[in-house]
Amino acid sequence: MNHTNEPSFRESVDLMFNRAVDIIDLPPGLKEKIRVCNATYTVRFGVRLRGEIQTFTGYRSVHSEHMEPVKGGIRYSLGVNQDEVEALAALMTYKCALVETPFGGSKGGLCIDPRQYEEHELELITRRFAYELAKRDLIHPSQNVPAPDMGTGEREMAWIADQYARMNTTDINAKACVTGKPLHAGGISGRVEATGRGVQYALREFFRHEEDKAKAGLAGKLEGKRIVVQGLGNVGYHAAKFLSEEDHAKITGVIERDGALVDENGLDVEAVRNWIMANGGVKGFADATFVENGASVLEQECEILIPAALEGVINLSNAERIKAPLIIEAANGPVTAGADDLLRDKGCVIIPDMYANAGGVTVSYFEWVKNLSHIRFGRMQRRQEEARHQLVVDELQRLDRYLGDAWSMTPEFKEKYLRGADELELVRSGLDDTMRTAYQAMREVWHSRDDVPDLRMAAYLVSIERISKSYRAKGL
Repeated sequence: MNHTNEPSFRESVDLMFNRAVDIIDLPPGLKEKIRVCNATYTVRFGVRLRGEIQTFTGYRSVHSEHMEPVKGGIRYSLGVNQDEVEALAALMTYKCALVETPFGGSKGGLCIDPRQYEEHELELITRRFAYELAKRDLIHPSQNVPAPDMGTGEREMAWIADQYARMNTTDINAKACVTGKPLHAGGISGRVEATGRGVQYALREFFRHEEDKAKAGLAGKLEGKRIVVQGLGNVGYHAAKFLSEEDHAKITGVIERDGALVDENGLDVEAVRNWIMANGGVKGFADATFVENGASVLEQECEILIPAALEGVINLSNAERIKAPLIIEAANGPVTAGADDLLRDKGCVIIPDMYANAGGVTVSYFEWVKNLSHIRFGRMQRRQEEARHQLVVDELQRLDRYLGDAWSMTPEFKEKYLRGADELELVRSGLDDTMRTAYQAMREVWHSRDDVPDLRMAAYLVSIERISKSYRAKGL
């Protein structure tokens, strides 16, 4: 993927950081302090599998402890290396500051292809990795809280939480040592869909601003807009599902590792997802046109492009041919620094990863708070809200009877108004609010400063300003 004249993912993050920091008035020492990664722990451990000991290499990188705990996913992938983990940890620092979750940035990774192992083997490997990290406080409710990422999910988080609890039998907050857990193991409603849901809320907010749509040469609502999604994993699937089902956009292309599916009238996301789950890829799916060279579909005519899988998929080799006027980065670093410049010159608007996929860490924050408070959201107030609403409905019904034919209550009003918010609705409300506020902070900077050409730079500016305030308040 990397072309000789193209910066690596880590260099891209540094480049974009430097570009932003150059126009902020910060003491040089503080710039450097914010930029560098505080510490990276590399662990090599053995696990007895299939009659022999296999050695695995894992990382946990802490980029910034301006707030604690530090937060960031753990990915299982053969591509995991120290550089990548450190770049992702830096991105987490900026991401948390941008959406105002009170965490520093961290990231972890295990160099492994999870598809090569059976479930019980993965459990042994995960527990041993968790043990190595936890005994050095690199998993800890008040110091370092991991989450799922590429190649990991609820299952792995449950193993990690249990491993930590076994090692810390008297820690009442043990469940808060990791987020993205299954619901019955201390998780929170809406966590699995969170990143994809955040992408939807980000697009909705973008489409509320005429000025911003105009920059991308777009108009109107999300309805009917053609969207191409690269990667139908957890994030891509939820984003595509919600945008097509709730906002009535058309998913005209889906790109997977074995090729792509296209359909001008819009794909049935649910059907495609089920096919992938059953067959391991999109090949053979009946209700769409299959394209062998999946990457070429990135260059298809559409209004919105959502890269939701790997870093660097839009690079100097294909940026020229990208036709989408709006790209929203659901993955981390899907557009290289070189391609970023090229696309900006073409007039393409990019909603940056640092903001676009922050739904995951936002709902992780809600889960962490839930674990620390030991009570689910809505448990105390829900029925009381319903009781108060009942008073209003009773009065309206009295009015209804009194006014006879002159006025009557709208049929659905009663049940809609009566229902108190449950945990899922509260989580979505909190996520929506977070995505809106963060976007408004970015666009404010984007439109008010001539030296800020795009949303990415605006995002870096907002987050670096917040981090520097945090360091100054600490007295550093």
